[in-house]
Amino acid sequence: MSDRIPPAPRGSGTEGRKLWRSILQEYDLAEHEVALLVRACRVADTCAALQEVVDRDGPLTTTRLGEVKASAAVVELRQQSIVLARLIVALRVPLGDQEDGAQARLQRRGARGVYSIGRAS
Repeated sequence: MSDRIPPAPRGSGTEGRKLWRSILQEYDLAEHEVALLVRACRVADTCAALQEVVDRDGPLTTTRLGEVKASAAVVELRQQSIVLARLIVALRVPLGDQEDGAQARLQRRGARGVYSIGRAS
């Protein structure tokens, strides 16, 4: 891999830039993987912004009827966190010490399963 990491996507925030650097300093990405990483960086920034709202306003809100429920920011943060996790899984980034050594790759190439062409009966 080249020693030079390309700049993070335009408009990236702190969390997006951190994610961008952490992935690209370790792995070479194909173009379709870069597209996933760009989306993951944007979602990471969205999660950070939503977390700021939750930290400022609290995780709960009271409705006009006096019911206590999760704030809209908490609900959206949960959804965006799921999206971020799925994007990271789609990139197949090894977690922790899952893969060690100089040959660790972002993604194992090859078939995911056995496929054959069958005849329709």
